[in-house]
Amino acid sequence: MKNKQLAESIIEHVGGKDNIISLVHCATRLRFVLKDESKADPEIVKKQVGVITVVQSGGQFQVVIGNNVADVFNAIMELTNLNEKPTTDEAAGAKKGIVSKLIDLVSSIFIPALVVLVAGGIFKGVVAILQVMEVVKAGDPTYNFLNAIADAPFYYLPIILGFSAVKKFGGNPYVGMALGGALVHPSVVGMLGQAFELQTEFFSIPIKLIPYPSSVFPIILAAWFYSLLERNFNKIMHDSFKKFIAPLFGLIITVPLTFAVIGPVVSFLSDSVASGIIFVYELNSVIASMILAALWQVMVVFGIHWGLVPFAMNNISVYHEDFMIPILFPAVFAQVGAVLAVMLRSKDPQVKTLASSSVLSGIFGVTEPAIYGINLPLKRPFIIGCVSSMIGGGIIGYYHSVIYSFSFISVFSFLQLIPATGIDEKFYAVVFGSIISFVVATIVTYLFGIPKNKDVADGNQVSSSTEKKAEEIKQRNTITISSPMTGKLVELKEVNDATFASGLMGKGVAIIPSVGEAVAPEDGEVVSLFRTKHAIGFQTDSGAEMLIHIGIDTVKLDGQHFEAHVEAGQKVKKGDRLVSFDIEAIKQAGFEVTTPIIITNSDDYIDVQCIFKQNDVQQGDALLALSANKE
Repeated sequence: MKNKQLAESIIEHVGGKDNIISLVHCATRLRFVLKDESKADPEIVKKQVGVITVVQSGGQFQVVIGNNVADVFNAIMELTNLNEKPTTDEAAGAKKGIVSKLIDLVSSIFIPALVVLVAGGIFKGVVAILQVMEVVKAGDPTYNFLNAIADAPFYYLPIILGFSAVKKFGGNPYVGMALGGALVHPSVVGMLGQAFELQTEFFSIPIKLIPYPSSVFPIILAAWFYSLLERNFNKIMHDSFKKFIAPLFGLIITVPLTFAVIGPVVSFLSDSVASGIIFVYELNSVIASMILAALWQVMVVFGIHWGLVPFAMNNISVYHEDFMIPILFPAVFAQVGAVLAVMLRSKDPQVKTLASSSVLSGIFGVTEPAIYGINLPLKRPFIIGCVSSMIGGGIIGYYHSVIYSFSFISVFSFLQLIPATGIDEKFYAVVFGSIISFVVATIVTYLFGIPKNKDVADGNQVSSSTEKKAEEIKQRNTITISSPMTGKLVELKEVNDATFASGLMGKGVAIIPSVGEAVAPEDGEVVSLFRTKHAIGFQTDSGAEMLIHIGIDTVKLDGQHFEAHVEAGQKVKKGDRLVSFDIEAIKQAGFEVTTPIIITNSDDYIDVQCIFKQNDVQQGDALLALSANKE
């Protein structure tokens, strides 16, 4: 229910479902392609409970969700029927630059396939370890079965990419699978035997047959050509038979053309690009590796890192190994080290909770919570992480380390660095380089990476005495926020919801209401009002952005026992009634009424403090002090 509610809100604030051309997701973020990005409101999307941040880059409107991104994605797909929409550029109705088109194309085709590729890659590493330990031997029946499981996603990669590529280009994706299947069919692969290339013929047309298993680029261009044929056939054929005749003619034309022209030409070009990348790398592998390691997380921030994915996969296809992915290990683990330092240095329970969860996510390869939640807002930890990764990158470049199957970077990915011949110095270089970058980032961030004017630096070590608090507040420009409710005051960390208690949404307090209404805490504007009326986004005239979330999991009530007295976009005065609700009915339905009151733009202030001294608070009492720079 939470995911559905968040999905509805995201759809509304990206301009409605009719404004969405396509949607894919990666490990942590939703990647929208919109007809008109001006119709989307990133600031409101950022304020939604469950959204970490929004990034607009590469022609995509990216909503960073976190680990449950797949659930929100599924809810949006169900609400919008996006699977039934065309995703071609013609559907966009807007011109995009070549870089934006390229990033959109790469992410749309490769992201859906990465789950099975990463799983297969990790299992390849497991099989390699079993070989090193002599548990299995190449050629044994057990090895053959295990290898089939691990290698299938890569060997049949043209089938997988055929599906996602034809879908992206607006054709029937199942025909894309058949197209990829033709390239790796045993009757075709069998002709090659042990030869790398074979001169053969098709109806007396000379063909240079090349290996297509595990290939990347030929199937993508073939999928584009087939989709073009299918669309044109559909325009001229009668509705009664075009659904099967168009694919028939499309395959008959595309498959031979791929074997005769598309495959050899694209294979030559992709091999040339791979050779060119390796040539640049070998000019000075140390410097090249340091630069890539330093820039990788910057590319992640802007969501443009997917541009390297096809080249890494192509290297593995052509050379059965890749040198780029190992360089990224220090980039990931340096950011983990930086956020670990923040966790160790901070005495703020909310910061420690968020940082510790980010460390765990980062170890398993998901760095967005660490970057967006901690390192990037504090700036220095992010920069230190990027610089520290250069050390490990240089070590890895010096030893020319490689990986033998595609992977996201995580603690499991080290398995994929082990060759069938056993652990070697290239493997140790990646391990040592990653550890060095991790340790350096941790130590430097702990000592120098946290600005002294940040809460996290002094651990919120403010004296509990009212006099000292008052003196600190006087020395700063402050904004005072009044209580929107009457009830019992509780600390935010005591709220029975990890998202609020961790401080992920921002700092604040919570109130257990004794009167069933919420009023405007200050003069301002109702920025958003959930359809279920249980949550209000509010912005004061002084610039404070707030979320008043009435109850825990009360979204499941679907608006029952709530009554809204305002609407989104409405200007209100302090004390105006926003929402009224039936406390007893909500409790009888099995829900808590504890209401988090969050300052969602807490990072804009030096400090957010609760200044109310008693347990029981009344509407209009001075509740929070937001301390800003004197500037």
